[in-house]
Formats: sequence, structure tokens, C-alpha cells
Amino acid sequence: MNTVTKIRSMARKKIKSIVLPEYNDKRVAEAARIIEAEGIAKVTLFTPDMVDAKEQERYVNEYYNMYKGKDIDPDAARKLFLDPLYYTAMMTNEGKFDGLVAGAAHTSPDVIRACMRCMGIDKHITIISSCFIMEVPNCPYGDNGTFVFADCGVIPEPNARQLARIAFSAAELMQKVLDLTPRIAFLSYSTKGSAKTKSADKIREALSMFKKLAPNVLADGELQLDAAIVPEVAQIKYPNSPLGGKANVLIFPNLEAGNIGYKLTQRMSGGRAIGPLLLGVNRPASDLSRGCLVEDVVDCVAVTAIRAQ
Repeated sequence: MNTVTKIRSMARKKIKSIVLPEYNDKRVAEAARIIEAEGIAKVTLFTPDMVDAKEQERYVNEYYNMYKGKDIDPDAARKLFLDPLYYTAMMTNEGKFDGLVAGAAHTSPDVIRACMRCMGIDKHITIISSCFIMEVPNCPYGDNGTFVFADCGVIPEPNARQLARIAFSAAELMQKVLDLTPRIAFLSYSTKGSAKTKSADKIREALSMFKKLAPNVLADGELQLDAAIVPEVAQIKYPNSPLGGKANVLIFPNLEAGNIGYKLTQRMSGGRAIGPLLLGVNRPASDLSRGCLVEDVVDCVAVTAIRAQ
């Protein structure tokens, strides 16, 4: 069973309700039809006629009261809630839906801001980041070509503490959604001191912090990519690594590397990239690439549903 088939099958085991606020995107509408037909989730393609005026006004007031000391006034708050994204994010926060998937017609900052402000940040994680589930065909590395890549969509220049939290969140997702044991590599252009730079020092510090957060999760760094995923290279470059070149969760040093890395892998291998899956939000939520395909929407909904189980 490949990763996508496995994810869809797991989602069917306990049906959850997922809202899609981008009702006027043809890809999203087609994905909703497929999700219902395959029994992956109970999906709601949220249209403007579903808005309750009294509820909308309540949400506007709640939102304004939460953020009035920052960058919002009543008119600005009311304008935000003309977009179903904010309305459905508040509904999801209240448990009226189990999860939310958007991004086909919104930028990532728009989706992340709505989820962060309406649903809140998990106090145990303390940051919002993102990851992709990658399925690479005919690949012997990772778990038969299955990986989690993080962070590929949110934090431009994560510090050591943030990298440790990103890894912690990504490891949890690997375990819950894919039922695989996470093996984490903190990536760099250096392998165990082969370069003496501040960026490599940051990776080493992140590993140390991560081990305090999750002492029972296998992790190592700083590692070059080949030393992280190719056992033969690992034996040459760092034979004492506990990973032994078998990492399946790759933590990138910054957003540039992560974003380029997942797109390069996806396009050049013909692989699947499911995400961005938002990490650290109080409710399950996924962002979509504006270049997403119908099948990408279906798979993000399936993952979001599993996370809500």
C-alpha cells in the first residue's frame, strides 16, 4: 500500500468533518465531490449563504476584542469576516468542524494568519510551522520513499529553539498520520563539524534542545543530506550516527532550503507533496499551494481528518 492510499484508508476509519471555505475554486469543488464519493471525510464546501448574520457579528466582536490592542479596529475586523476563511476558522475553533483546509485561492500568509488568530497556538509547541509528507517513487531512502520535510512554508529563519519545536511537531505528525517511527535529521551543509560556522552551531544547538523535548525520539545533526538518508555515505562521513543514514524526517535549516527542497524533490522525481500541513495550531488545519491539483486537496483533507481523529 502506497502512502497516499494508506492515508485515505486511515481517514475512512473514523469520519471527521472538514470545512473548505474556498467554495468558488473549481479544484476545491471537484475535490469535495471525490472526498464525499470515496468516504474520506464529511466535507463542507462553505458558501456565503451558509453564513449566519448573528454568528458573524459575534465572531467579529470576539475577534476584535482579542486583537484590538494590536493592529485591528472594528471596521477592519468586519471586513476580514466577509471572507469565509475567517468565519470558518472561528467555527472550527468552536468545534463545529473538526478541521479546515484552504490555500487554493488564498496566500499562505492569509491562511496562516487566519488559523493562528482564530484557532490559537498550541501552548506545548508555542510556534506555528509547517511540513510536507513526501512520497518519492522508486526510492529506497526514508521509509521506502516516504518522508516528512519541515519547515517548508512558515518561518523564514528559525533559531535553534524554533528548529527543535519544528522537529518535535513533525515527529508527532509522522507518528500519528503515517504510523511510522520518526528518525530525525537536522540538515546542514556540514556533517558533524566539517564546517565551523554559526549556522552549523545553530543546528547542533537545535539537536541538543530537541533531545530534551523528546529524549526517546531518534535524532541527529548537523548532517548533510546524503549522510542523513544514504547508509553508505553515512558510514563514510559519520559512522557513529545513530541514524545510520536512515532518516525519514528532514528538518531544513531555513525556509529557503525547505521550500526549494520539497519542490525540487516533487518536480524532479515525479513525487507527491502533501501539504503544507500546519503544525502548532490548536485545531487541525492545512494550507494548500495556489498551484495545487485536485488530488492535492483530497490528500490534504485526508491528512487533516486523520489528525482530528
